Amino acid sequence: MADATAPYRIKGATGDWEVVIGLEVHAQVTSNAKLFSGAATAFGAEPNSQVSLIDAAMPGMLPVPNRECIRQAVRTGMAIDAQINKWSRFDRKNYFYADLPQGYQISQLYHPLVGEGSIEIEDGETVKTIGVERIHVEQDAGKLMHDQHPTRSYVDLNRSGVALMEIVSRPDMRSPAEAGAYLRKLRAILRYVGSCDGNMEEGSMRADVNVSVRRPGEEFGTRTETKNVNSVRFVMAAIEHEANRQVDVLESGGKIVQETRLFNADTGTTRSMRSKEDAHDYRYFPDPDLLPLELDDAFLEECRASLPELPDAKRKRYEAAGITPYNAGVLTAEVETARWFDALLEEGTAPVAASNWVTGELFGALNRVGKDITESPVTPGQAAELLALVADGTLSGSLAKQVFEVMLETGDAPGKIVEERGLKQTSDSGAIEAVIAEVLAKNPNQLEQYRGGKVALFGFFVGQTMKAMGGKANPGVVNELLKKALG
Repeated sequence: MADATAPYRIKGATGDWEVVIGLEVHAQVTSNAKLFSGAATAFGAEPNSQVSLIDAAMPGMLPVPNRECIRQAVRTGMAIDAQINKWSRFDRKNYFYADLPQGYQISQLYHPLVGEGSIEIEDGETVKTIGVERIHVEQDAGKLMHDQHPTRSYVDLNRSGVALMEIVSRPDMRSPAEAGAYLRKLRAILRYVGSCDGNMEEGSMRADVNVSVRRPGEEFGTRTETKNVNSVRFVMAAIEHEANRQVDVLESGGKIVQETRLFNADTGTTRSMRSKEDAHDYRYFPDPDLLPLELDDAFLEECRASLPELPDAKRKRYEAAGITPYNAGVLTAEVETARWFDALLEEGTAPVAASNWVTGELFGALNRVGKDITESPVTPGQAAELLALVADGTLSGSLAKQVFEVMLETGDAPGKIVEERGLKQTSDSGAIEAVIAEVLAKNPNQLEQYRGGKVALFGFFVGQTMKAMGGKANPGVVNELLKKALG
């Protein structure tokens, strides 16, 4: 059996190979307007319905930076403990393509808004720090539409000028699993901060995947870049395929060409798109229409004060309250889940009982109906009321399950359901003793076996008593009185 703690290696015909991975994540900034214009940014609008004269590169139009976009990028940098550069500058990246009306992209090459930071990922009990080289702000290009006409391609400029954060990692990842963990963690941070919605299916977060292979401990090999991969699963698949492809090329005597590649999700393979040499010249120069960004201390303090509790801090708080590390990880993985759970705790519910119920009963019910927690028919307040009825002995565990099912169907409060359907648990010892007597009288053979030493039959008598009382008897009282009755 392979050692689960061993480094990830590709077993080639001539020996082991190590994979070196870096990710450049493009995250669309959460804002109502574009980076340099007032045009809207809503997803799914009619083509070319959200385009200003600036986005269309009409002559004489001057860009004006959107303060909210800068603020969101700064907050993101602070969330990963990165250096925030008080002075940064926009550059023009010159290239020609049909969806780029200006003939250049406004980006930041030499002086980015955010400098070095880091993100911690976990693999079981192992924690690894992945370096982030920079976060720079840039404008997105438009989109070519090839499926609207049999012989022509159309251009949709709705995305043209939308603000992006390009988050560039160090080449610190060494396996597809580490890259997947990094991307999931980064997405969670962005969603907690509120600087990007992380919706990879809609293209608001996508990754360029840089992969190279080398013999363990040797110098970095030549890398390829696989563009615009739009899911965590696809990123991991692209890395695995590309790394194995490179090993096959090298072991057959070939050379890896530095190039841009595309990932085919249907086949799980990559293919060459274009060569990309280090010397490729985009002719960067400072954008003459934009002054440098200069951030003052008051702006930075406001950005920092606006940050929420982040996933790692929240998870540690949950664990300190007695919640298991596994449950704490599940509850903090998505910001909506964490918010729902915090609202439940604010009702005064015991953390451990609440975490077990949410990760078990609630998640199970939502999975059955294909809903997420934002669509839950049960509110945190109703869940708190249900758990309180269990805690004070009004409901047993089995009765609570019945009440919960009714809550899911009707949306009614648990107290109302308990009253209307007579589902209160009884602790009346007289009533329970009478039922126990009936159960023992109806099962003389089992009673004789139990008293003859077959003590496992105790569970049988508990079950028969609970069944006879419609599940409404207090299990603790039933156990106590049965022990007494059975001698």
